[in-house]
Amino acid sequence: MSFHAITDVFFDLDHTLWDFDKNSGLAFERVFKKHQTPIKVTAFLEVYEPINLEYWRLFRNDKVSKQNLRRGRLGDTFKHFNINYTNDLLDEMADSYIDELPVDNHLFEGALDILDYLSEKYTLHIITNGFEEVQFKKLKNSGIINYFKSVTTSENAGVKKPNPLIFHLALEKAKTNAINSVMIGDSLEADIKGAENVEMKTLFYNYRNEVITGKIVAVDMLSEIKMYL
Repeated sequence: MSFHAITDVFFDLDHTLWDFDKNSGLAFERVFKKHQTPIKVTAFLEVYEPINLEYWRLFRNDKVSKQNLRRGRLGDTFKHFNINYTNDLLDEMADSYIDELPVDNHLFEGALDILDYLSEKYTLHIITNGFEEVQFKKLKNSGIINYFKSVTTSENAGVKKPNPLIFHLALEKAKTNAINSVMIGDSLEADIKGAENVEMKTLFYNYRNEVITGKIVAVDMLSEIKMYL
């Protein structure tokens, strides 16, 4: 795959630049303390993280609502520990978590360096399935919002990656086209296949060391993006 014609670089945010798992764990520490939750966060997260990823897959495919995502991922995890909270309490904890999530803003190793490097050569953008208010807080609080000319969220677009409409909207906002654009993200379904379906080039951030088949161009560390761009 040739990247010579690239003028615009689109990033996913969570799990690509913004270290979601680390920041989420710190947020849960405060939520558990506030609500006096009787289990350790480390044990909770081992069960929660795959459940959360599955709920996000369902959310991307419009199989669950925003409320059911926030409530269900908590409720299903607590049930594993034989804890059954009411929906009202789950909603209260979910709200607390959303409030706490943008407080810590650890980025992946090499994120600032690669943004500095790329911003001198390309115009940078964000395409994210995260909720608009929270995603803008993350961008601002982590100090990276000024790197990006445009930010396209699924709430703003009315559809989620990998739906082609969100990519077309992002390209329109960026005043560019797919041929001159590359998408960098951690999700093979949402970021890579979604972008390929609108004929954007792609770079897969494979920090989870997933098994890859086909002609997908992948990097294990953000610094490796320099080999291609």
